[in-house]
Amino acid sequence: MVEIKTDTALEAMREAGRVVAHALAAARAAAAVGVRLRELDEAARTVLTEAGARSPFLGYQPSFAPVPFPAVICASVNDAVAHGIPDDRRLRDGDLVSIDCGAELDGWTGDAAISFTVGTPRPADLELIAATQQALDAAIAAATVGHRIGDISHAVSTVARKAACGMPSDFGGHGIGRQMHEDPHVPNHGRPGRGFPLRHGLTLAIEPMLMAGGSNEYFTDRDGWTLRTVDGSQAAHIEHTIAITEDGPRILTLP
Repeated sequence: MVEIKTDTALEAMREAGRVVAHALAAARAAAAVGVRLRELDEAARTVLTEAGARSPFLGYQPSFAPVPFPAVICASVNDAVAHGIPDDRRLRDGDLVSIDCGAELDGWTGDAAISFTVGTPRPADLELIAATQQALDAAIAAATVGHRIGDISHAVSTVARKAACGMPSDFGGHGIGRQMHEDPHVPNHGRPGRGFPLRHGLTLAIEPMLMAGGSNEYFTDRDGWTLRTVDGSQAAHIEHTIAITEDGPRILTLP
């Protein structure tokens, strides 16, 4: 069931989203050559704690996962598309890092992700990150009253195809609000004019995941969580929680 949020609820989600933005900023600030992924999780965890927020990631166990998720961020490096577990791996010069984070505050949830490079960037990685950001920007621009979910999905896939990137077809965005994952599903592939209608008060997490090799194929690592490109190509993941409003799309996960 899709819940349409009141304007009061949107303001509460904005506060949760602000915490997410600050946690992501802290994780990114902590990222440097030689730093362990676990330290990025600790930086984000401190922000959540100080804000009085709960992590919807920590302990989360969907049907596909063999164990509960053990951290407050997903830290996915290079060929990892999403859901990477932050561990004792040290970042290396040139690594492409995607960080996904959520926060629940006063009963409402925000969810967002960023991608960036550490140390000396590879030009191809910067192009991949730029294409992923462009896909998100196009999707948000399509998220207006009167459009449908398919218009958002089509916007993402159009940018991905132009950039010759693949995307994992089984994963995409989602509704969000009282829970991190709510209806409706927001695929990254779709046809315009199809799917659930967009109306004022609908809140969505839109999250393009682009794979540089052009294939849509991926596999799940032995940890049961991390999604990796089959061809070993680089991946990027960028996400915002947004609200559909009569005044246009509103990004809720900004600082």
